[in-house]
Amino acid sequence: MKEEKKIDLEEMALEIITNVGTARSMYVEAVEAAKTGNFEEAHNLVAEGEKIFVNGHHAHADLVNAKIGVEELQYMFLVMHAEDQLMSAETLKIVCDELIDMLEAKAKQAN
Repeated sequence: MKEEKKIDLEEMALEIITNVGTARSMYVEAVEAAKTGNFEEAHNLVAEGEKIFVNGHHAHADLVNAKIGVEELQYMFLVMHAEDQLMSAETLKIVCDELIDMLEAKAKQAN
């Protein structure tokens, strides 16, 4: 039973990392699209990334609410990495939104 808890904790952390890592990559792609003037694609990538980010956020909430015993402490570094990825993706999304807005406004002024 305790081994099952460890596996679940590891799986939850990896689910966070996978989802928010994918979202973060989409935010970077969105900025690249905006830099080339493809603002519709940029906004679509941000929206798609945000949906994936929410999955990671839900997995994080499940992890926070999980009862963790002493045996599971060995997985805490993985959990800390997952949380770092979560916060990093959230920050990048904010910066991404701002960059796209700035590039879009600049493109409209140029026309």
